[in-house]
Amino acid sequence: MVPHRQAGKAGTAPRLGTSLSSGVSKIRRLVAPAGGRVEDLIGKRILITSGPTRGPIDAVRYITNKSTGRLGVIIARQALLRGASVTFIYGKGSLTPDAEELGPEAFSRLRLVQIETVEELLEVMKGELEADQYDAVLHSMAVLDYVPDRYAEEKTRSGEEEWWVRLVRTPKVVRVVKELQPETMLVSFKLEVGKTKEQLIEAAHRSLVANRADLVLVNDLVEIELGHHVGYMINPAGGVEGVAEGKEEIARKLLDAVAEMTKSS
Repeated sequence: MVPHRQAGKAGTAPRLGTSLSSGVSKIRRLVAPAGGRVEDLIGKRILITSGPTRGPIDAVRYITNKSTGRLGVIIARQALLRGASVTFIYGKGSLTPDAEELGPEAFSRLRLVQIETVEELLEVMKGELEADQYDAVLHSMAVLDYVPDRYAEEKTRSGEEEWWVRLVRTPKVVRVVKELQPETMLVSFKLEVGKTKEQLIEAAHRSLVANRADLVLVNDLVEIELGHHVGYMINPAGGVEGVAEGKEEIARKLLDAVAEMTKSS
């Protein structure tokens, strides 16, 4: 399976790098007041990953995870409207930014790349980071931690009472960002299920340290499915730099942080 790249087309999809003290001080002023449109990302190159990944089992079946890509689309739309150029890597079947909503000028700064598997995502991420210098990477894609260890080219017959599928661990794609571009701002995302606020913060900080991220957005699937989408933005010191409710506000505050931290780049 080859990644599907599109430039200037809507496509067929449905509608610790910096030091701790430096990272914290730059993020400290990330919460900007709501208001009119700002264009504080002009000239910035941003890579956004969004949507699910798939682990094929046979010709007609695969495992995947719960992700529509809606938050990633909102982040991309806001980034484009704030003047950035965006490479949008999205999982097959997930949402992509809408050309009519963006307008022709903003849409011309968007490049779409469709992937399906974790292997494809890793290949595309490495290619992008080796070919172009990005100011920021926002890695919101739901990447499978485990995939089937083998793939059947044909459909598996349904006559058997049991079918055992062995899963193997996938590589941590997010880690290639700082390996290839250590100065690029990395915003990673952490999804937990049924955790307290304190547990969310602890999990996010562990993830931030392991992946050398500059900021982690952590949220809880239970709250999201109840329609109460609250995101906590965790800094390298393990503190909460911002709290946002709803996808639009989450996207805005994350991009406020990107604008602040990349101001001098």
